Amino acid sequence: MDEDIVIRRATLQDVLAIHRLIQSYPHELILRPVNNIVENIDRFTVAARGREILACACWQILPEIGCPEGATVELQSVAVSQAYRGRGIGSRLIRFVLQRMDGFKPAQALVLTFEPEFFGRLGFRRVEKTQIIHKIYRGCVYCTKHANPFTCPEIAMMLQLR
Repeated sequence: MDEDIVIRRATLQDVLAIHRLIQSYPHELILRPVNNIVENIDRFTVAARGREILACACWQILPEIGCPEGATVELQSVAVSQAYRGRGIGSRLIRFVLQRMDGFKPAQALVLTFEPEFFGRLGFRRVEKTQIIHKIYRGCVYCTKHANPFTCPEIAMMLQLR
């Protein structure tokens, strides 16, 4: 069974496994170099069985200009190993991350995803990309996968946190 799977904050010992997991989804995720994972290790959460990393997720706070309390938490690099999909590990992982973010009191959580059904079960709702201009200017404009953030096939989803 999966009782021995632990959701925890990532450590530097997890970096290479996180990198391999993200790399296993080249069409779905923005790939991260190892040094980026190291720089952001304090923002990664993993699902682990012993030393094996089964899933990961990262977060970033997107400020709302002129309204710090209106900040958004963006979930990034959400991945579950193919062999472990469909077991509830991803849901546990996202709930853990959101609980961790609760201490910051952000207004909402955002994700760009190819898995809207998964995030929908967690309470996220689809939003138009015109509602997330702060994300587009902080990240999407640098994406090399698509010529235009508004034609990117990823679906924007938001979860109101307060």
